[in-house]
Amino acid sequence: MAVATETFSDWLAQAQVPEGRLTPEQRGLLQAAFRFRQQQGTDYYSTRLLSHFLLHCSSGLKVAPIARLLQLSRPAASRQQGLSSKQAVQQAHHRMDGRPYGKLLPRFAGPIAGFLFAQPDATRADLIDFIGRTFGVRVARIALYKFLKKFGLDQASRPTAATTPTAATVARQEDVVAAPASPPLSEGPAHVPFVSQGQPVPTPAPPFSPHARSTPAPSC
Repeated sequence: MAVATETFSDWLAQAQVPEGRLTPEQRGLLQAAFRFRQQQGTDYYSTRLLSHFLLHCSSGLKVAPIARLLQLSRPAASRQQGLSSKQAVQQAHHRMDGRPYGKLLPRFAGPIAGFLFAQPDATRADLIDFIGRTFGVRVARIALYKFLKKFGLDQASRPTAATTPTAATVARQEDVVAAPASPPLSEGPAHVPFVSQGQPVPTPAPPFSPHARSTPAPSC
């Protein structure tokens, strides 16, 4: 780690970077980086900005010596190598300022769901940035993960949400069930019994009348 009394050669030696093997361009670049460290210090923000620059300036330096110069682990430096400048600044900001836990309220679930629906490929950093712009709340990643899982907005639950009936679908189904049934069809013609050929066709019985008198049976 660079200190005020450390020399440029000592800085290279402790990182196992042979000074004699550096090209003039690499030597000038690392001298500027050393002066930056001497002036700005070795805090997280300064180290993150300097590492992002050294990893993306096409200097020809490998990831391992840059990580040793800045006292970073090799995996951490490799992960930073694939980040854009915006992502690097966002991660640095969330690392230092994204500490408040428990400020995600249930009413945030609706706007967050709308954001995820409109931008399904958004990263976790993009979502944290959206929450900060919309609600003025900075949240930690673990707090956001628990919130998304609680309301079924995490990536594992989103594919199944498409098959879950929405409130509008349920309302339409209820309307179909509550709709009055269609009127019954009118009755067709009366059924005529089948009569085989050669048999007399039975005549229908006369209508019943309450005033009709019964005929007495003849006496024997």
